[in-house]
Amino acid sequence: MLNLNYCYRIYPDASQEKELLDWLETSRGVYNYALRERKEWINSRKCKVNACSLHSEYIIPADQPFPDYYKQKKALTRAKKEYPSLKRVQSQVLQDVMGRLDKAFNFFWKRSFGFPRFKKYGQFRSINFPQFRENPINGYQLRLQK
Repeated sequence: MLNLNYCYRIYPDASQEKELLDWLETSRGVYNYALRERKEWINSRKCKVNACSLHSEYIIPADQPFPDYYKQKKALTRAKKEYPSLKRVQSQVLQDVMGRLDKAFNFFWKRSFGFPRFKKYGQFRSINFPQFRENPINGYQLRLQK
């Protein structure tokens, strides 16, 4: 099976640009939140229980499993019910953001790359739309869902 990836440079008008920036900011927020969950879990396991201070360490139950890709993706569906701003972005885009973080962690663990970093405003510059129902290109226009 042949997979094709396309990268488009787009020129949106002011309202479209505002909506795209909102999608990017929501995606960045999801990435940073998921990274914080993983980082807190790792920091809570750094020292022995009898040697840690209760004030400066993260307190996470010992039986709580590592928040991997699948657990965070499941938590994302629950978060959409609680935070309506997450509903404005297509669900597959947010799931792909979780995949990007998981890929960064895999590079960190297996290939000795650096620990994944939090993304500041303007550092999260792209989003992926994994699939479309129909061809999104109509002449010189690109139609995105949502």
